[in-house]
Amino acid sequence: MNAKEIRRLRRKFILIATVSFFLVTAFIGGLINAANYAVTQREIDWTLDRISENTGAFENENERREPPDTFAVAEIFSPAYQRGSFYHFTYDASGSETAYSAGRGGAVSKQTVSAVAQEIREMQTNRGRYERYAYKLTENADGTSSLVLLDVGEVLYTRLRLAYASIGVGLIGMLITVILVVALSEKAVKPEIENSRRQEQFLTNVSHELKTPLAVIRSNTEMQEMTGGESEWTQSTIRQVDRMNSLIQNLVMITKSREMESRSTAEKVDVSRAVTQTAQDFVSRAESEGKTLTQQIAPDLELAADGSRIRQLTMLLLDNAVKYCDEGGTIDVRLEMLAKRSKKGVRLTVANDYAAGKDVDCALFFDRFYREDKSRNIDTGGYGIGLSIAENICAQQSGSIRAAWRDGLISFICELF
Repeated sequence: MNAKEIRRLRRKFILIATVSFFLVTAFIGGLINAANYAVTQREIDWTLDRISENTGAFENENERREPPDTFAVAEIFSPAYQRGSFYHFTYDASGSETAYSAGRGGAVSKQTVSAVAQEIREMQTNRGRYERYAYKLTENADGTSSLVLLDVGEVLYTRLRLAYASIGVGLIGMLITVILVVALSEKAVKPEIENSRRQEQFLTNVSHELKTPLAVIRSNTEMQEMTGGESEWTQSTIRQVDRMNSLIQNLVMITKSREMESRSTAEKVDVSRAVTQTAQDFVSRAESEGKTLTQQIAPDLELAADGSRIRQLTMLLLDNAVKYCDEGGTIDVRLEMLAKRSKKGVRLTVANDYAAGKDVDCALFFDRFYREDKSRNIDTGGYGIGLSIAENICAQQSGSIRAAWRDGLISFICELF
């Protein structure tokens, strides 16, 4: 994992931590407000029932509004009379008002309250809230009725205060969380970034250090052939030296790929031209191995990308195709415009004849250092690194790559945006 990938992972961690804190805070705040609403609403309903049962009077002067003697949950959450003003109306069978009383020092005039009561009666609901009043309408068997209005303005304001306080505390807590997560994650990833840099430097140094002894071994072997003649043992040594040099080149390619990713910049690139030029370089190589390379490239296709990465992707796919194409087979390079979910991009397909791919899991080709034993033998000179790098390039371009085999033809399809 290089420095750019570590930073990308850090941003994902910050986003996940922030979203998680938001969800937990929203859940806790919502739970507290819901519990407060349920408790106060239960107390309002209880108060309306008691006043209605006692025809407009409190059953007693319940003063359990002072701090309780004990902190027992049952005592704290047991219902008590709401302390707001209340108004009680009695109506005869014809709907005319026959009695009126106000309790708890009702400060609203009878005319105003009567108008509210009339509107509530027209609503034809037995219980609910109208503006700042909770009400209960009781219909008696003889046709008479009674209506209790309870001023719950104080409760409503308390609910709003708690809701706003919850939102404010949640936002402040989220801000503090983001600041802490950003600061601490920066410190946490610094060692990983440094470690990634050292790994890349180590690969580069090791590659250079290995080249010298391999060159000496090859030179000594060739000198031995000049003095003592060529043998299967000297040829085997030279082949293994060449394989080691090829492996070193692949390791250097991985390091350069990471460095290019860190420095890459997106700009308008003529993808058609880049693919055409890269494919043209492989025509003579394919012909020298008895294979045919064809091109079907749509002109003037552009993409916001790093041009060097597009050329490297095409080169990796063509190199793989030439190596593993069947003897006398055909390699086809195709580039076309792609429109997917309102996004415009390009589709690059490199296909080649590959009869041995019927029972092969094509998804494994993108695993680094993967080699399918029967068909991808060591004589081809490949190490399973190129396709892994190609997959990484596609991911950087917000795209994807997949392999598919059908009727003796294997295709590598890249979608880039």
